[in-house]
Amino acid sequence: MTITTGYIISALLLFGIGMNGLMTCSHQLRKILAVNLMASGVFLILIVTGFGTDGSAIDHVPHAMVLTGIVISVSTTALALTLACRIQQRLNRSADETAEGNDDD
Repeated sequence: MTITTGYIISALLLFGIGMNGLMTCSHQLRKILAVNLMASGVFLILIVTGFGTDGSAIDHVPHAMVLTGIVISVSTTALALTLACRIQQRLNRSADETAEGNDDD
């Protein structure tokens, strides 16, 4: 087993754990973390494909794609966390309103 194969197996394992978390977890924050874990697996695969296995030159395009992907991933995560906070606030407000309505009886 070469080092490249070990990295690819690790990347697939990261992606699989993220996919499992996305499918099985019901909490929004855990789903966001699972998507980030999946993205990390994809980034690792792209980095591994950029290295030459037979001593050839390193391809810089996958590395540039990973840097762009990291920036997009961070901004998408920030947006998802903001939306999750707003959804939680609205759910708490509606739960408080229904609890106040039941107290009036």
